Amino acid sequence: MILIAVVSYVVTGILYAVPTSPATLYNRTEYAAAVAALNQSDPNAGNLELLGQCWFMLGDFKKATDALERAAAMAPPDSMNASMIQTWLGRAWGRRAETSFALLAAGYATKSRQAFEKALQLNPGNADALGDLFDFYMDAPALIGGGIDKAAGLLPQFDKYDPVGAILAQARIDERKKQFAGAEADLRRAIEVGPGKVGLVLNLAQFLSRRGRYEESEKAFRQASNMAPDSPRILYARADSYIGARRNLDQARDLLKKYLAATSLTPDDPPRWQALNLLKKAGGA
Repeated sequence: MILIAVVSYVVTGILYAVPTSPATLYNRTEYAAAVAALNQSDPNAGNLELLGQCWFMLGDFKKATDALERAAAMAPPDSMNASMIQTWLGRAWGRRAETSFALLAAGYATKSRQAFEKALQLNPGNADALGDLFDFYMDAPALIGGGIDKAAGLLPQFDKYDPVGAILAQARIDERKKQFAGAEADLRRAIEVGPGKVGLVLNLAQFLSRRGRYEESEKAFRQASNMAPDSPRILYARADSYIGARRNLDQARDLLKKYLAATSLTPDDPPRWQALNLLKKAGGA
């Protein structure tokens, strides 16, 4: 009787398996499957936010902005996810700006900035939005609201909510001003303040590569690999550095192909469409 009960339980479990949640599919980077599940779900603010994130990770930025705009309209300003919805909306509008004709790009970029700024208004401690807005100010021309002075103006907010991010932000400002010794010192200090974080070592490796200090850069990449031997992010960062320096392009292509084939990617890693774009830049696709 016990054996029959066990077999019955197993069969019943197979026949009535609990469906995998869209959030779990997203965390596995099974974005298309998550979209299919979300399209069958209640279109509330949380589901629309996740849907927008999935479309972003799949590289369809128009569908991403459409879903996230709907989510933003539904989420109360004091809700827990309202700030992150604006953060993802800023990212999606930013990518649309990068991939659109010049006549549309400026308008999309302005919407990106406005979304990041709103995200911080809703939650000043949103470190993701703070970093994204800093990047926008650093990279965008003054005509659409960018500028290094505006980026530097965020440093006190970094100090309060993201101390390691403050050091990295100062490093970027120093590098832009060609104060390379200061930038390097900042990056090494970030590693000391945030020990064990492989991303900080990758930042240093990429900086050294940009400075043409390739042997030191390789040493830092090896350090990162020793810290996290199975991290796909290291493959991407190393390939990005090689392509930026126009060196080791065959190796860069191999690294990106390994990255694209990796089964251990997470949503925190660069999306596959970003790796494919980099591979094209290296002449590999």
